Amino acid sequence: MQKFKQIFAIVGIVLLVAMYVSTVIFAIIDNPKTYTLLAASVAATIVIPVMLWVIGIFLRIAKKDDKED
Repeated sequence: MQKFKQIFAIVGIVLLVAMYVSTVIFAIIDNPKTYTLLAASVAATIVIPVMLWVIGIFLRIAKKDDKED
């Protein structure tokens, strides 16, 4: 379970760094679709950590259920 959480955390960090970099790139680029891409990037920057937090809670609940069995 610990290995899964570590891998999941690393994937989350990589996704967040990619979102931050893409947000900066979209803010610099002058293209008609830039606003849409920038909005999607900012939204993903908010949604990804929330999803990681929820999955962490589910993992803690599953861990408690394993101890009871």
